[in-house]
Amino acid sequence: MKNSLSIILFLLLMSGSESTGQKGIAVTVNQLVVVANNPGAIISKDIYGHFSEHLGACIYGGIWVGKESKIPNTYGIRNDVLFALRELKVPNLRWPGGCFADTYHWKDGIGPQSKRASIVNTYWGGVTEDNSFGTHEFMKLTELLGCDAYINGNVGSGTVREMAEWVEYLTSGSDSPMTRLRKENGRDEPWKVRLFAVGNENWGCGGNMTAEFYGNVMRQFSTNLNNYSGNQLYRVACGPNGSDVQWTETLMKDPGTRAMFQGISLHYYSVVNGWDSKGSATKFDEREWFETFRLNLEIDNIIKSHEAVMNRYDPDKTKGLIVDEWGNWFSVEPGTNPGFLFQQNTMRDAITAAINLNIFNQHADRVKGANIAQIVNVLQSVILTENDKMVLTPTYHVFRMFNVHQNARLLKTDLRCEDYTFAGKTIPSISASASVDNNGKVHISLANLNPGKQITVSCPVIGEEYKTVTGEILSASTMNAFNSFDKTDVVKPAGFSGFTMKDGILTVNLPSKSVVVIELSK
Repeated sequence: MKNSLSIILFLLLMSGSESTGQKGIAVTVNQLVVVANNPGAIISKDIYGHFSEHLGACIYGGIWVGKESKIPNTYGIRNDVLFALRELKVPNLRWPGGCFADTYHWKDGIGPQSKRASIVNTYWGGVTEDNSFGTHEFMKLTELLGCDAYINGNVGSGTVREMAEWVEYLTSGSDSPMTRLRKENGRDEPWKVRLFAVGNENWGCGGNMTAEFYGNVMRQFSTNLNNYSGNQLYRVACGPNGSDVQWTETLMKDPGTRAMFQGISLHYYSVVNGWDSKGSATKFDEREWFETFRLNLEIDNIIKSHEAVMNRYDPDKTKGLIVDEWGNWFSVEPGTNPGFLFQQNTMRDAITAAINLNIFNQHADRVKGANIAQIVNVLQSVILTENDKMVLTPTYHVFRMFNVHQNARLLKTDLRCEDYTFAGKTIPSISASASVDNNGKVHISLANLNPGKQITVSCPVIGEEYKTVTGEILSASTMNAFNSFDKTDVVKPAGFSGFTMKDGILTVNLPSKSVVVIELSK
């Protein structure tokens, strides 16, 4: 009977998003219906993944300082960064690129560090790197973080043998030249490597290939990537640039090609003023604020377009969509190397993170992984460093608040909200998603995109009853508020009590430009 009443109430709530005021004038009702007793797909923890490329100060100075550094470290990895990342529950970390991956030859980065070959990073700043951070150092980092390694293989300038031997070196426990080499370099037992990308952006920096050519190359490479010693590779094929559905169609339509991968990547960046003039990360007006979110929201349509193609050839959804590069891309900070892509991170980026993560959650049946670009000091990073200083960005705080969704089950929601309008364009004012974890706790994540208006959202919770409600909020007084090395806590989370719960209806008062996570427990 309880479920029947829940369904009736749900249908009534779905019937409209407007109520009539005393004078008969339609008044918008901001409403998020949450169906708590019929959970759906598991929200893969891998949606909350990160990306570390040999770019600027992401690796060298950001993560790796070396064992002899005066900066406190563990095996050469910065302690402050390490401990902060552990708080995020990082599920997987992608490395070594990016475009860098298709110039990287892994054997240059193993063995005694004094004997490792140097490399010129031709893509990012033209700097010379000494390869002191290589395979062993990266795998140690993933062990210390307790996360999965997501290795990106070199298709653009590498060979089939080179990639196959890397997999063998990493994962084989059998006696072979590669396992003996690994043992000579100090690692007796093989590692577990689950995620392995067969190339990166092969439509661009990874070789400027056509989809047809890449499909054949990928088949050749993938055939030689073996599963050793119980390790099972999840092979990620290079997917499309943004909305290029034809690339996805080419890889999906042929059964032989489709059989050679388990996931297909997708890259999408929000570039507010175009690639030639990307705009400042901190000095922007409401037009740029609005346009950033309009572009953020486009990823929902892009995912749907690729899902439609994938669903035709893979209706059982055995292939995952892996959004392994996403985020805001602004101009570099004044006075920094243009090739290092160092940008500050404001409340605008925090809401960007909330929008994208909510969208990925909503597509949990097909989106099986995602990696924000990038983890430290590059683009929309979660951490910034300067010598021995470290700062947590607003994006960091959203990832920490949202990690309650990892491996929880998606709850069906229906959002009806007022528009946020600027210069004749409109977008939804609210972004949301909800999940239930293994302990029966429901988490609702909300973002108010409007920078100048508090919005009250009514959230009928259907099918279950909850007694305890708690909340956390991230907000700021200005759109461009950010954390600097001198003022590290300008934007930080706080306890949230701007809600009521009565007769199964949660009412949330969302301050302007805010991100809120609500927890319901029985």
